[in-house]
Amino acid sequence: MQFVYHPEAGEALLRVDVRAYEHLFKVRRVAKDALLYWRNLNDGVLYGYRIQEVGKKEALLERVSGEILEIDASKKMHIGWCVIDPKMIEKTLPMLNELGVSKLSFIYAEFSQKSHKLDFDRMQRIVINSCQQCGRSRWMEMELFSSLQAYLEAYPTSTILDFSQETMKESAEISSILIGPEGGFSEKERNMFSNHTIVGLTCKTILRSETAVVAVASKILA
Repeated sequence: MQFVYHPEAGEALLRVDVRAYEHLFKVRRVAKDALLYWRNLNDGVLYGYRIQEVGKKEALLERVSGEILEIDASKKMHIGWCVIDPKMIEKTLPMLNELGVSKLSFIYAEFSQKSHKLDFDRMQRIVINSCQQCGRSRWMEMELFSSLQAYLEAYPTSTILDFSQETMKESAEISSILIGPEGGFSEKERNMFSNHTIVGLTCKTILRSETAVVAVASKILA
């Protein structure tokens, strides 16, 4: 663990629930006066806190340092990902966060099963844990669109990943890309892409949606 997350990191005094940070206070048994590093995952600052008190339910920490220390990808990358099985999405989130994807937009496409409901609270916890492990200083943002049309209106210059003679190069200057669900895009949806750049991957096999997402992020960011 590179640091510990708390939404109020940066305050002069930080009161934390011992139960919420059981690994620190009950497993590692950090002692009074120990120095711990915390982030709020919003301002890029790494805060040092010294433990003042540790009770049964709450610990009191005093801020002793604060240093701007940005750890993130060298370029901004936004991915639109049509909704698939939430279990597969949750398994893939840490990889995308570690690679440095800046924003992930989920879209209900025509071939997305509308019964698939995303638990954003759970997904945010997954991303927070990923940041704590990999050291990323800002979390990957996430949002949801009810239709592909709504997504394209919000991101009119987004590149489309689909079957195409033009393949995506590793050095391609792509800042936003859309990836379809299992089964791909419908013909109605493809008719919306007339003003968009469409690229494919160099591999000849048909990738699962979650494999394509990681492959694209790796080509652009890794």
